[in-house]
Amino acid sequence: MEPVEIRRLDSVDRQLAGVRLLCAVWGTDSAEDLVGPSMMRALDFAGNYVYGAYLGGELVGVSVAFLGGDHLHSHITGLLPSARAAGLGPALKRHQRDWALERGITRVEWTFDPLVARNAYFNLQKLGAVAVAYLPDFYGAMADGLNDGDATDRLLARWDLTRTGPVQPVAVTAGDRAVEVPRDVESLRRNDPAAAAGWRQRVRDRFQEALADGFRIAGITRDSVYVLRPAGRGPAADRCEDEA
Repeated sequence: MEPVEIRRLDSVDRQLAGVRLLCAVWGTDSAEDLVGPSMMRALDFAGNYVYGAYLGGELVGVSVAFLGGDHLHSHITGLLPSARAAGLGPALKRHQRDWALERGITRVEWTFDPLVARNAYFNLQKLGAVAVAYLPDFYGAMADGLNDGDATDRLLARWDLTRTGPVQPVAVTAGDRAVEVPRDVESLRRNDPAAAAGWRQRVRDRFQEALADGFRIAGITRDSVYVLRPAGRGPAADRCEDEA
């Protein structure tokens, strides 16, 4: 396997390469709805997290996060297919965790699209983050290639870096509520935008109804089904907090 390195993007040239990579991952010519070169430059200069993953000397992934009071907010992470195949997503997150802990930061937060099941499974079941809020149309309209024409609903993930031990799998049991999402919403958006929009509205309705009724998000199954449980029931629910 080719050598993997995670390096700080600490020069204009490296930052421009990082912006170009993000545009390629999102399929857009403009970084307006991502992170532009001047903003990346400023974030790095101010001491935030601006790093790239290199495979065999080639930049294949970028992650940008900024300090948010008592936590680190991970704003954007983009990986080329070669980086995903090499497992650099987990490697970047581990690096981000270590970077935060070295600075006395014990929590990382970020938002993610609830319809993208593979990201949800990685965030909740692999890393052990907890989804603590549903944020409808969080960014408003975007023209970044991936979100064109779609509402930008997001789940807020909270990752407790002090938590140890394996993440327990979840399954729908008596008294739970289930919210199913498509296995591959990216393909659905390309091939049937109307169907993808229908999923967006149904999932939003189910989440908002359950959360309003006092349920909390316990996790997601391998079959792309979110499990919601009454607050305080079960170990996963104990990790949830009621905060928007």
